[in-house]
Amino acid sequence: MGDGEADGTWSVRLMIQLGDPSTAVCEQGMAAVASTMDFLWICLILLAVVLPEGSLADLEKQRMGSGLEIYKKLFEVKRKDQMNALKNLIELNDINQQYKIIDIMLKGLFKVLEDSRAVLIAADVPPDGPFPQDEKLKDAYSHVVENTAFFGDVVLRFPKIVHHYFDRNSNWNNLIRWGIGFCNLTGVFEQGPHSQLLGLMAQELGISEKSPNYRNPFKADHSEFFPSADTFQKALREEEKRRRKEEKRKEIRKGPRISRSQSEL
Repeated sequence: MGDGEADGTWSVRLMIQLGDPSTAVCEQGMAAVASTMDFLWICLILLAVVLPEGSLADLEKQRMGSGLEIYKKLFEVKRKDQMNALKNLIELNDINQQYKIIDIMLKGLFKVLEDSRAVLIAADVPPDGPFPQDEKLKDAYSHVVENTAFFGDVVLRFPKIVHHYFDRNSNWNNLIRWGIGFCNLTGVFEQGPHSQLLGLMAQELGISEKSPNYRNPFKADHSEFFPSADTFQKALREEEKRRRKEEKRKEIRKGPRISRSQSEL
């Protein structure tokens, strides 16, 4: 095993040992896909962007009245990390690998979003209220805002792949509807380069009615990834076939077993 491969394996094991809430998803996804270093590295980058990491520890130093403004600055830093991760995914330029990576990433993203929503609702945190002071609530707040934004980035740049997963999952639909509503009230997206993101995402997903002049600003840029509908459908069929085989193998492994004493009878 080369040094690069060892580093990749170590990174995966470290992620699992750290006890991420989507560890099971990560393990299942990693076992189900090709173990090339490019694939693993991009998966790790994307999951690091999506999963909780306690990135708001610096807010301990904030004043009560300036919490939201400080968070907006940290949000801009997080957005740069997200754009870099997305750039790596785009440059992979392999629809089959992109399909698998986005599958893993979406499962982790929506798990974090679901857990964070539960924390905020339980604490009755209003999106248009003061920025939370409790550390757990700060993290939940930031995870909702950052993961909702990142999902918007992914769906606008890879609409066909995201629709393939999203349109069949009513729980994800409900979660992102809530996330968009929450984010719209926070004030984080009011100005700057992210001001149109929530509206474009909602229209692309069919959550809100498309305006007559709606246009996905990234769709033309990615035509090279989808040279034809036939190519994309072929990739989907291949992936679905692989997934069915994997599920069938799991069912066989989980099947009933005859104990030693029974077999002797």
